Amino acid sequence: MAGDGELLPRIAVVGAGIFARTQYIPRLREISHLVVLKAIWSRTQESAEAAAELARDFAPGIECKWGDAGLEEIMGDPSILGVAVVLAGQVQVELSLKMLKAGKHVIQEKPASGSSTEAETALSVYNSFPNKLPCKPIWAVGENYRFEPAFVESSKLMDDIGDMMNIQVIVEGSMNSSNPYFNSSWRRNFVGGFILDMGVHFIAGLRMLVGSEVATVSSISRHVDTDLPPPDNICSLFQLENGCAGVLVFAVKSRSPKILWRVDGTKGTVQIERGVDGGKHGYQVLFSNESGECQKTFYPFCGVHEELKAFVHDMVQASKAEPRSSYVEGARDVAVLEAMLESSAKQGAMVQVKKF
Repeated sequence: MAGDGELLPRIAVVGAGIFARTQYIPRLREISHLVVLKAIWSRTQESAEAAAELARDFAPGIECKWGDAGLEEIMGDPSILGVAVVLAGQVQVELSLKMLKAGKHVIQEKPASGSSTEAETALSVYNSFPNKLPCKPIWAVGENYRFEPAFVESSKLMDDIGDMMNIQVIVEGSMNSSNPYFNSSWRRNFVGGFILDMGVHFIAGLRMLVGSEVATVSSISRHVDTDLPPPDNICSLFQLENGCAGVLVFAVKSRSPKILWRVDGTKGTVQIERGVDGGKHGYQVLFSNESGECQKTFYPFCGVHEELKAFVHDMVQASKAEPRSSYVEGARDVAVLEAMLESSAKQGAMVQVKKF
């Protein structure tokens, strides 16, 4: 086993916050036969050591890094092939570019950026990096929805529903005081508040399902719950490049949480809804065909797991990022939400979505 471990690629996690502790460390434990977690970084020694202890059972040799010196050590360690950047959204892009410039493959947590302008500038910097053999370092974004089997399989059903007639995306969230992210200062300080941070998931799911880009939006947002940053509600009419129109209704906090995507076609309907089955959280997919028969399939959550597996595979193969996790895909999700917020600021005027 020790010999096998010596042959595995090494990865570092930069960040020791909620998501790093509750998702990245458990998911890396699940794929410890594929990759070694060599180091974890935080701003302080105390938080780095606390996070490292959570991984000690599957990464006994994990190293704690902190402060500027710790980042320099990670960038200068030739044994570390990839880095997961799991930090506040406002600083992730800058740090990701530093790691990429140092030759590290990067999977950066969502959102890809705080704005389309930031994403455009970041891509320009990234594209200016020399193409080191065998390839330029991979820049992936962790949004996980595009890797959920429910969306992968549902997208395959779209050809069976005929021509798309309309789309509904309903998000009635559960961002209350019991949610671990409720008091997250960086999420609250984003332009658009929780709408942007949460919303990239739902836009990713929409785009993955319909297979067409959002071209224009017309939106109205409101600030109803003063315990949440503005806005906390948004309603948007959108049109895809293929001509089909749809609506997105998004409430950050609801008394009866519900999240679903529904596409009606001339020959059938596909619907994806979050739920629980047999104690497992995931998605219920309903497919109604032309004869009216309804097929139901439940898919447990596993998007983060599958996304990390794909990232490890790509960095070992030194190939381009899996298209579903490419930085450009994350930037496109941000662009849709940015257009919705811009439209709302213009009292619902139609806004073109920036293309990447």
